[in-house]
Amino acid sequence: MLAAEDVPAGPPPMLDNDAVVLGLLLAILGFVFWSSSRDSGFWKRFYGVVPALLLCYFLPALLNSFGVIDGKTSGLYPMARDYLLPSALVLLCVAIDFKAIVRLGPKAVIMFLTGTVGVMLGALVSLLAMQLIHPETVAGDTWRGMTTVAGSWIGGGANQAAMKEVFVVDATLFGQFVAVDVIVANIWMAVLLYLAARNAAFDRWTGADTSAIEDVKHRIETYQAEHTRNPSLTDLMLIVALGLGATGLAHAITDPLVAWIKSLPAEWRLQDYSLTAKFFWITVLATTFGLLLSFTRARTLEGAGASKIGSVMLYVLVATIGMQMDLGALFERPWLFALGLIWIAVHGGLMLLVAKLIRAPLFFMAVGSQANIGGAASAPVVASAFHPSLAPVGVLLAVLGYALGTYCAYMVGLMLQRMV
Repeated sequence: MLAAEDVPAGPPPMLDNDAVVLGLLLAILGFVFWSSSRDSGFWKRFYGVVPALLLCYFLPALLNSFGVIDGKTSGLYPMARDYLLPSALVLLCVAIDFKAIVRLGPKAVIMFLTGTVGVMLGALVSLLAMQLIHPETVAGDTWRGMTTVAGSWIGGGANQAAMKEVFVVDATLFGQFVAVDVIVANIWMAVLLYLAARNAAFDRWTGADTSAIEDVKHRIETYQAEHTRNPSLTDLMLIVALGLGATGLAHAITDPLVAWIKSLPAEWRLQDYSLTAKFFWITVLATTFGLLLSFTRARTLEGAGASKIGSVMLYVLVATIGMQMDLGALFERPWLFALGLIWIAVHGGLMLLVAKLIRAPLFFMAVGSQANIGGAASAPVVASAFHPSLAPVGVLLAVLGYALGTYCAYMVGLMLQRMV
């Protein structure tokens, strides 16, 4: 989602050593989990209001916003995205019941496509709104920058970069909209994580049938209960080897695969489907390996805590995603963020309306939305907020977004161009 090379550098952070920053992030995670485990007193009341997962995300964001760390220059997010996320997907998929995932039905896809339409409609509504509220904000070539956000919010970084080239977006304007993209998308992710902790009330409001989701969670929990054991060093070593080994294999296959795809005729336009993006293939392959392993004896490693180790990796990713958010950027060109907030409000409003109409569970709404807005790097995070076994659903929907991103964002660009 980020294109750091196009964003002007700010003052140096207080801590610029990634080893120190990683230690600080893990200390934050340790504190959050320790305090959220208290069964009485202040922390019990505190976490009754603020979800622990949201705090794991928000505290690094505050450190970044106050200049203690710098998410743009740190190598921790790329590391977590490229190594820990695929490994987490492998380990979270090992215990999955694939047939149960299939039985979740079509509502997940319907909500995902609703999210795509919501992004497209939100672009048009936000432009019209800002033409009335603050015309200077959307004067000139601002619409061009909006196309890059549409590409990111429907697909991902590859689709965003494609829109930058297709609509010839100025580097400064692109940098401003990268800030809008990151901050507004992260605020929305925080909202989804907050709602996830209150999914029962939401599902009562929509009248949703959550039996299929509960079935998936019940199957995983039953399997864990039947096979749980005190892990030996061999168990732990096998779990780490499985996760990182499959990730290494995914990287090994991805490099020649992408090179081969790029050698195919240009008129096939395979890049429009993100098929030339390495991250696309790494996440797809890691998820595939995990699902295949779930049909083998490797599944017994779940009893030794495979998904727990996968969750640790995922929470490190959450912290590194949080450190991308800079609240201070809101003051540089605040009306652009007003545009972004209107945009995401339209997306969210449409998601709520359709969820109510088709009685979709909050899980489908939240993951369908995040699969659009955040992509494969954060959709599993939102999915796992409901249950670790549901993380693959987020990846599968995000992959669909990569395929739609360029085409839908291009359509948005043409409509915005006509409106101005």
